Amino acid sequence: MHLNLTEIVATFMVLFAIIDILGSIPIILDIKNRTGAIRPLQTTVVAYAIMLLFLFIGEPLLGLFGVDISSFAIAGSIILLLMGLEMVLGIQLFKHETGGSGAIVPIAFPLIAGAGSITTLLSLRAEYHEINILVALSINMIIVYLVLRLTTLFERILGPNGLHILRKFFGIILLAIAIRLFLSNTGINLTKGL
Repeated sequence: MHLNLTEIVATFMVLFAIIDILGSIPIILDIKNRTGAIRPLQTTVVAYAIMLLFLFIGEPLLGLFGVDISSFAIAGSIILLLMGLEMVLGIQLFKHETGGSGAIVPIAFPLIAGAGSITTLLSLRAEYHEINILVALSINMIIVYLVLRLTTLFERILGPNGLHILRKFFGIILLAIAIRLFLSNTGINLTKGL
């Protein structure tokens, strides 16, 4: 077992930024207003199960298509870069579809456990030990559950400006992480030159 606090914190921050549960509060509130309820526990459990599935069998699944983790990490870093740009610049590059049953679709999937989260989990496996990713993911899912339980309270406390600032801050972190993931999986070392 390779428990490492630095890896846990780094992985936690990446997943927290990519899941962006605080930035999703306005979307969650809109869904809650339209469907009546979001069932926080059920939503969290389904999202967690989807992400665990990809964390543990994502690599063999990729192997079926002849793709290695390093290549997938590079592709994931490009997606992270685009998502970071989306957050920082306030533009929409990815379409977030709404509709369905509210609790599971679209909140658990694809809002929480979407393409970005799944790609990120697989990309992180190229950098960090599984146990550290699992701990960080579990902590994130606890936060997701708490936020889903207290969505209205968070909206009142943070206000529109607070949510906007959080989104920009985590967008910048995502950009930096995307660049690091790309460089480390392509073998480029900027300290020694290209």
